[in-house]
Amino acid sequence: MAQKDPTWGYVTDKQADRLKRSVQTEKNDTLKMAAYRSLGFYYQDFIPDSGLYFHEQQLVLSKKLNRRLWQADAYSQAAYVLALSGDVIKSYDYFNEAIKLASDEKSESDKWRPWTFSNSENSHDARIAILGMNYQMMANLWGYLGETEKRISTSREALKLGESINNGKILHLAYTNLGIGAPPDSALLFFNKSLQKAAAAGYMRIGNTLLNMAGVYAKKGLWDSAFNYAYKSIAMSQENNYLRALVTSYNAISQLFSRQNNKDSSLFYANKALEAARISGISSGLQSAYRSLSAAYAITNKTDSAFKYEQLSNLLNDSLKNVRIANLTNYQKFSFNEQLRLKKMDEEKTAYANNLKMIGLIVVLGGILLTTIILYRNNRQKQKANKVLETTLTNLKSTQSQLIQSEKMASLGELTAGIAHEIQNPLNFVNNFSEVNKELLVEMKDELKKGNIEEVNSLADDVIDNEDKIIFHGKRADAIVKGMLQHSRSSSGVKEPTDINALCDEYLRLSYHGLRAKDKSFNATMKTDFDTSIRDINIIPQDIGRVILNLLTNAFYAVNEKQKQNIAGYEPTVTIKTAQNPLSGDRGAEIRVSDNGNGIPQKVLDKIFQPFFTTKPTGQGTGLGLSLSYDIIKAHGGELKVETKENEGSVFSIILPITNA
Repeated sequence: MAQKDPTWGYVTDKQADRLKRSVQTEKNDTLKMAAYRSLGFYYQDFIPDSGLYFHEQQLVLSKKLNRRLWQADAYSQAAYVLALSGDVIKSYDYFNEAIKLASDEKSESDKWRPWTFSNSENSHDARIAILGMNYQMMANLWGYLGETEKRISTSREALKLGESINNGKILHLAYTNLGIGAPPDSALLFFNKSLQKAAAAGYMRIGNTLLNMAGVYAKKGLWDSAFNYAYKSIAMSQENNYLRALVTSYNAISQLFSRQNNKDSSLFYANKALEAARISGISSGLQSAYRSLSAAYAITNKTDSAFKYEQLSNLLNDSLKNVRIANLTNYQKFSFNEQLRLKKMDEEKTAYANNLKMIGLIVVLGGILLTTIILYRNNRQKQKANKVLETTLTNLKSTQSQLIQSEKMASLGELTAGIAHEIQNPLNFVNNFSEVNKELLVEMKDELKKGNIEEVNSLADDVIDNEDKIIFHGKRADAIVKGMLQHSRSSSGVKEPTDINALCDEYLRLSYHGLRAKDKSFNATMKTDFDTSIRDINIIPQDIGRVILNLLTNAFYAVNEKQKQNIAGYEPTVTIKTAQNPLSGDRGAEIRVSDNGNGIPQKVLDKIFQPFFTTKPTGQGTGLGLSLSYDIIKAHGGELKVETKENEGSVFSIILPITNA
């Protein structure tokens, strides 16, 4: 026989004998403690008393060595054995002691490999694993006591802990426990999850889960599946030498064959169950084996044998029933006394809290009285201070409005300079074509007098073409003026479908010519890369135009400053690019304004969107341009971001999401 211990692996009979001898001679208490634990696992499922003895020896040494995780583990394993033995009160106490120790993060300070017995990588995971297994075994105790709700809630707590450290064994056991008693379809879902977690963790003790699945399929009348999982349960229990589960599996498959009226197979597995139960010494398994034999003999019409084993089953069942009744009675008494104790504690806490409240009330009343006197004394001074603050606040608001208007006018000045250049071109066209048309009309009159109708028609066509050009350039000038008016007046706040590419192109040229108007020596390369797939998007065009103008003006200023450094081979370049923004859907857009100037120093990068912060010399900037631009983009539900490298340049990105008019 071999029992599996997570610390030492499978412990064979010879190894168990060696461990028993070693604890007699071993002087190192730490090694002796680990040996006691392995022996506890070896015995706990078939000789519970011996298993309990060795786990309690582990507990004694873990307390002596002050190994808190080993104490928690010893309490938890001893509680499991006590539950198997029927001592539910002591089992409950031990489980609670384990919870106290394993819930305390200070327990992670154990130095001697506390995680080895929990298949964990560190002491934190070991603590959570011990706590999770403790809750799982405690759920079994609640099931024995008929506390279904507590069983389920405790299993769910174990499930959460198992998920937090991805412990497959805990997850396997928790899912199995949640499946027990659940509706058939839900139960199968839980059991399948349980098997998946066990397989992922390499945990092989899955006989009980397979047997529970066999039971569900039997209830559904799916006999082939029921027998299939019952056979698998037997095979897994045999492979792991898990006698307790093996007895249960033999009894279950015997009963399945009995329900199918398969006499020989039912009798065969009933005898296998009896043989395994006698070896294990498990009373409940022996009683189930007697009952299976009685049922098997009954369908073969061997009434004497059926009666014999029925009597043996009833006798043992009465004994087990009496023990169970005694355990439940003790638990009920314990639960009642515990409720009385908790009630008394609550009453004492309430009385203590009431006393504290009374003392606190007296202190508060005294404090209120003192505070009233102080407040009355200071109230007049505060009123005077408030008047001063109100005056100061009014002045600040007025100053802020003036500064914002100043920034707006500075922006308007830059725009106007560009417009003056832009509007000159269409006006020149209008003037030139008007003069040409005058000459053509005079020539047309001459040709009419000569009667040269063909030449007159040709001249008329030229006049019409020129008039079309005059109209086109007149509208162009009109659009530029309207753009200037839109920029200069207050925003209407109304969004309208706008061609982002056209808006960017417009303000690129206006900002460039605005700077050229101030400094005739300034030159820069302008590059555009417009995504033609962008649809019109709903924005407030004068607001977004103000942002684009501000970014382009800053970019031209940056490259102009770098050009003044007379760097060999330097070519000042400003690029504006648009692209469909995948984060914004098919009507969003991203606008990127980049320059190859000196970039923004990292030490001030976090401040550039703050009001009144500027890197320009005094008198050349208000420090409000980027701040107002940031607010405008945020109001559109978008983002304004910056990327920069010192001495290489900067890229400002406007991301505009889907917006509705």
